[in-house]
Amino acid sequence: MAEEKDIVKDQEEVTLPEDNETVTGAEETEGGNCCGKNKDKCEKGTSSDGHKCDKKEKSRLKNDLESLRTKLKEAEEKLESMSAEAADKYARLAAEYDNFRRRSQKEREAVYSDAVADTVMGLVPVIDNLMYADKFGGGQDNPEKFAEGVRLILDKLPETLEKMNVSIFGETGETFDPNLHNAVMHVEDESYGEGEIVDVLQCGYKCGEKVIRYAMVKVAN
Repeated sequence: MAEEKDIVKDQEEVTLPEDNETVTGAEETEGGNCCGKNKDKCEKGTSSDGHKCDKKEKSRLKNDLESLRTKLKEAEEKLESMSAEAADKYARLAAEYDNFRRRSQKEREAVYSDAVADTVMGLVPVIDNLMYADKFGGGQDNPEKFAEGVRLILDKLPETLEKMNVSIFGETGETFDPNLHNAVMHVEDESYGEGEIVDVLQCGYKCGEKVIRYAMVKVAN
């Protein structure tokens, strides 16, 4: 009997440490170490212990990333749309400018043609009279009458030019003006004033305020 009690006692002494180890292991597992069933969860980031990963943070970051991608895509689409719109405006502007250039060119040509036509029409009567004078003898039979006819033609010439807004200038006795006259000769004569025009070699012409040809003159002093 004494020996059986000793054996039972020895078994109890051996069992207790195993129970204690089991309890201790469970406590370690409950303490949050990566072991047992929680090990896989911890590695997957789903453990509710000290090593767990924040699902909400991951979800927020994922949503932010998707939002940024969406905004980036929208910005790219908007940029493409703006680029296409700008290209269309540029094409329209280029076409309008080209049309304006062609229209302006045609208008300038038309204005020039009209100006030439008006000028010729104004000079036609003078040319006709000169041709008639030449046709009827050119003054050989009656030079005095021929000279009188030419003088009448020349008297009407200023009137014809005036209709085209062209005026004749440059007369003897005027004061020399470098803006209107071209002095080709000079004479010292006390009977004339300083810069006085003593002779007109060629009359000057101007259209409005624009000088067409300077008057060629002889100036005194």
